[in-house]
Amino acid sequence: MQIYNTLSKRKEEFKPLEPGKVKMYVCGPTVYNLIHIGNARPMIVFDTVRRYMEYKGYEVNYVSNFTDVDDKIIKKANEEGVEPSVISERYIAECKKDMEGMNIKPATKNPKATEEIGGMLDMIQTLIDKGHAYPAADGTVYFRTRSFKDYGKLSHKNLDDLQGGNRSLLVSGEDQKEDPLDFVLWKPKKEGEPYWDSCWCQGRPGWHIECSVMSKRYLGEEIDIHAGGEDLIFPHHENEIAQSEAANDKPFARYWMHNAFLNIDNRKMSKSLGNFFTVREISEKYDLQVLRFFMLSAHYRSPLNFSADLMEAAKNGYERIVTSVDNLKFLLEKAADAEMSEEEKQLVTEAQGFETKFDEAMDDDFNTADALAAIFELVKFVNSNAKADSSKAFLEALKQEIVTLSDICGLIVDKKAEMLDSDIEALIEERQAARKAKNFARADEIRDELLAKGIVLEDTREGVKWKRA
Repeated sequence: MQIYNTLSKRKEEFKPLEPGKVKMYVCGPTVYNLIHIGNARPMIVFDTVRRYMEYKGYEVNYVSNFTDVDDKIIKKANEEGVEPSVISERYIAECKKDMEGMNIKPATKNPKATEEIGGMLDMIQTLIDKGHAYPAADGTVYFRTRSFKDYGKLSHKNLDDLQGGNRSLLVSGEDQKEDPLDFVLWKPKKEGEPYWDSCWCQGRPGWHIECSVMSKRYLGEEIDIHAGGEDLIFPHHENEIAQSEAANDKPFARYWMHNAFLNIDNRKMSKSLGNFFTVREISEKYDLQVLRFFMLSAHYRSPLNFSADLMEAAKNGYERIVTSVDNLKFLLEKAADAEMSEEEKQLVTEAQGFETKFDEAMDDDFNTADALAAIFELVKFVNSNAKADSSKAFLEALKQEIVTLSDICGLIVDKKAEMLDSDIEALIEERQAARKAKNFARADEIRDELLAKGIVLEDTREGVKWKRA
């Protein structure tokens, strides 16, 4: 398995620190609003990486954080007149709903920044003790960027070039910094902000220290894969490396993976341009499985353009796989319960060849575009060879091939049939008639039948109301 490592700028053979196990950290969202489709790309991409690792037999410890203390969260809390935790907990819950809709597996652990303050204070003190950090007069603690000789190795930036022209690291309070490139580890509280006690001042952590501490606590001092969007390479991930390696005296992560940007109609997503879409807004028009298919239709390191036409193409592509599985299910209902013929066995062997193509694509730095192409080839093969007189064993084997490969991509293609509104209304009428005839056993039976299919009934004075659970 080859992974493109941002650190070395080349593909490398994946070799885990511990045989059969993968320690993986993915930077999560700052929870001050509903997640947007830009947030969705790394979520989908690295969930797929995890799924493929598990398919290959690895035990994956997958950690992805929630940044739940931040200027944007505090601003929104002040606007609503509530505590910042009210905002963060609200949007963590909403984020999890959207992630479920995109079929993203729950992380092994979703740490929150506010629950890891003690670890951050400990790491900051370690950095001070080792001469890599220093407190200023007002209690702000800065990291001595030049004390870490390998600074810039991830972003391939030169410190002198940064000082000469790049202002990405420069923050307020430069007059009390030893060097303009030093960055904040701890900052004093402001009026109306949440804060924690420390020996330097009452305040809160800088953003970068969060992930260093959470990764160390839940995965260890050295991990296999650290991932996120390419916008995090500098300064966030660069600073994480500096903090972690300066504190722990060992490499932080072996492989650094970054997905490319998502554009909207060939322009950068921006609220001011009116081309800003949340995942929730997309869900009102499309099954979020379509969004997932769309995100996987390009290699994760390639820029991806979002447009209505491309989403329609993704919808058609996804439905093509679902339809093939539905056809197999229809044939299975009437298929003879017989052993596979020799010809069918040969066809199953051919079908498994598409799994080999799929694996080859995914082993080449998780090329999901080519992996989906292999699934489409399999679908075409299945559509040509699944017949009304095929054996049940043969049809089951074909269905299993499609479902397995789709599941690795996180695509749900074996859909449960959803009841039509007219069928629901008919059963409600039958239930009402049963109640009128005092046949309460039948009325309860219908309610239970509907509930099993995700239909919840509510008896009101205006009549029976229903909704899909």
